[in-house]
Amino acid sequence: MTHRILVIPGDGIGAEVMPHVLRVLETLDLELSFETGELGGVAIDKLGTPLPTPTLESARASDAVLLGAVGGPKWDDLPMEHRPEKGLLGLRAGLDAFANLRPAMLYAPLADASSLRPELVAGLDILIVRELTGGIYFGEPRGVENDNGRRRGFNTDEYTEDEIERIARVAFDLADKRKGRLTSVDKANVLEVTQLWRDVVTEVHADFPNIELDHLYVDNAAMQLVRAPKQFDVIVTGNLFGDILSDAAAMLTGSLGMLPSASLNAEGQGIYEPVHGSAPDIAGQNMANPLATILSAAMMLRYSLGEAEAANRVESAVNTVLEEGNRTADIMPAGGADGLRKVGTDAMADAVIAAL
Repeated sequence: MTHRILVIPGDGIGAEVMPHVLRVLETLDLELSFETGELGGVAIDKLGTPLPTPTLESARASDAVLLGAVGGPKWDDLPMEHRPEKGLLGLRAGLDAFANLRPAMLYAPLADASSLRPELVAGLDILIVRELTGGIYFGEPRGVENDNGRRRGFNTDEYTEDEIERIARVAFDLADKRKGRLTSVDKANVLEVTQLWRDVVTEVHADFPNIELDHLYVDNAAMQLVRAPKQFDVIVTGNLFGDILSDAAAMLTGSLGMLPSASLNAEGQGIYEPVHGSAPDIAGQNMANPLATILSAAMMLRYSLGEAEAANRVESAVNTVLEEGNRTADIMPAGGADGLRKVGTDAMADAVIAAL
């Protein structure tokens, strides 16, 4: 079977890293078909829209979308509805990719790269499940209006029972395949929408009696994440809280440049992208860490293409290059260290391919 993949290089280092990721995939000797699409800033510059219709149509017809980072300060002054990030939100909504999986796993050779003491993060393996197509990022009404001569901004945070139930079931299923623990994060003490969240997650728990469930307010969850992160296994939360907590968890592993993500719909079709941004300040300088996008491709192999063995090979190769001491600038300790070698984007990708 040939797997059809839509490749969207994106902006900044996204476009720089993506050719290397395709080289890694081509090394695996799988039947893969690649089509290229445009999204974000580059699409605005060429076509005047952050999400061209052909890109969305190609995404819907693909088995998976492999996406580089989008955005950058070049487009920050555009109206909100025309910014690169709107293209990303539109792609997620267009595929109904409601379940965002963000693993925060610390590779053993990078224990010293974390901002926390090694003993707090050694062996860290957290999976954050973020609801991605609802909540305050999509709620209506929204906007900025003039209220008696003063501007007033407003957004609406809303979830339906069905939206909460389906993301909860994804999280419970994943917890069942891991350590059997699920933490649901909300702010039910002050936000009615998250009281509903807590109620529905608790109701769904009745279908998963073997899973240990606890609830945390988001402020406590953030504190616990940096105090004792290994207490967590799977965390499920809404769009806004998930956006914030997943980036905090990312830094526990040493660098955003190491972390992949998957955004899945009910059919298993997914959007796979690194957690990091487009970093235009280093784009084109052979400095970017390609591992987050390479690991995103591994998630694609596992979750959308059914190629678990190939995914394991890629992840093992990444671990090998780290054990060999290869480090891009973002994961190199200040001042360097014995046995470590600072490499650029090209050399890191070459090392992964050699390991494969």
